[in-house]
Amino acid sequence: MTVATFQDKLIASGARMGDYRGAETPVSFGDPPAEFRTLLNGAGIFDMSWQAKLVISGKDRTRWANGMVTNNIRDLAQGRGVYSFILTPQGRNQGDLVIYNQGDYLLATTDRAQAEAITTLLKRYIIMDQVEIEDISDKLASIGIGGPQAVEMWSNIGIDVAALDPGQVVDTVWKEIGVSVARNTHPQSEGYEIWLAPENVDRLWETLTSGGAQPVGSEALELYRIARGIPRYGVDLRERDLPQETGQQHALNFTKGCYIGQEIVERIRSRGNVHRTFIGFEVEGGPPHPGAKVFADGKDVGEITSAARVPFGGGARTLALGYLRREVATPGTTVQVGEQSARVRTFYS
Repeated sequence: MTVATFQDKLIASGARMGDYRGAETPVSFGDPPAEFRTLLNGAGIFDMSWQAKLVISGKDRTRWANGMVTNNIRDLAQGRGVYSFILTPQGRNQGDLVIYNQGDYLLATTDRAQAEAITTLLKRYIIMDQVEIEDISDKLASIGIGGPQAVEMWSNIGIDVAALDPGQVVDTVWKEIGVSVARNTHPQSEGYEIWLAPENVDRLWETLTSGGAQPVGSEALELYRIARGIPRYGVDLRERDLPQETGQQHALNFTKGCYIGQEIVERIRSRGNVHRTFIGFEVEGGPPHPGAKVFADGKDVGEITSAARVPFGGGARTLALGYLRREVATPGTTVQVGEQSARVRTFYS
């Protein structure tokens, strides 16, 4: 288990620590519901020690990487990144990551919980290619800011991110410190991350919190992603799930050419929709457990993958994510989750 680079400072500020996505990071700063509402309405700052970073270098890196993942790396402009899956030859999901074109190299980011398996998998496919993969997770720290006031927080410390497109990253200098700022790739997420040398994290964190950004922990991040409908690999995204079932169309490119698993993805596209899809639910009562079956007219039509009691300002609601057969995946449709009634919902925005 890895340890947050400025763990002592976070603990001193009231953070309760715990494992999240393969790293020791703050679970909360004392009030998860308030932290969640900060992500909805303000600017929440969070430690991203759980983010792994892999440098992919060598003259064949772009061609090789394009054949490894579901999105288009070949035509990726410098300073741009895309979210992708890594598939088995049978089209099953083995992991997710974001790959950025940083000019002389590609930078892939993923969860630390996935990093070792992804690195091992990718290296297996380096045959005659001039490609090298280096894990620099401990050399480059990350801080995230999420919420509708995130842009304002960056502006307050002299970093302009207002013009950044999803997946765009810019290199800049803050107080004589080199930093990179990237905008999230997921269409349902309002957030940015900043990468910098670990020895400068304390200074940046203190400046941002002094400027009005509120610290949030992993409990609030989980509430936010469930409310927004953002799946997490190993929880909502699993090897048995086909790419089109996950609903993450921004991870797929159908014109890039061949890659591992492409034949299955293309076959699904050409034959029409898959039988089930990733969807949201609002459930009466407490959160159902992951794996709980969803029924409609007495038939097994889906399952729950994530659920939480989400503390909105107007009152808590039980929200869930999962998979549902397409014929019943219409917002407003009533279904049963075990003994509980539930309604199919669109994701919060």
